Amino acid sequence: MASIFNDLLTTPAHAQAAGGGLLSGDGIMAVLPYVAMFGIFYFLLIRPQQVKQKQLRSQLSALRRGDRVLTAGGIIGVVQKVTAESNEVEVEIAQGVRVSVLRDTISSVITSAATPANDSAPEKAAKKG
Repeated sequence: MASIFNDLLTTPAHAQAAGGGLLSGDGIMAVLPYVAMFGIFYFLLIRPQQVKQKQLRSQLSALRRGDRVLTAGGIIGVVQKVTAESNEVEVEIAQGVRVSVLRDTISSVITSAATPANDSAPEKAAKKG
């Protein structure tokens, strides 16, 4: 009868071995899913966003006249004037309608004046020669 009471009153914590901190095999296995989740989030969400932001910053720093841009407000326009010392860019949103926008409010550069408008020009030059 005494052994039945001992079995009922003994908690499982008493039966566990001492130690077993974070550096034991069980501790590492408990932390491993969290490390894996952070790695997945970093490579699927955080890193691509950082690359995209870096690309946009380089496009905005190389902004020049004739670039077609999209503002954060959804307005598409053509850059008419860029001043290096100012954060403002003059954008033409309609024929004869020019507005000044902050460089930081430009969400993307749709087409750049640095790139050719069409890819057929090199083919024509090759046909002539």
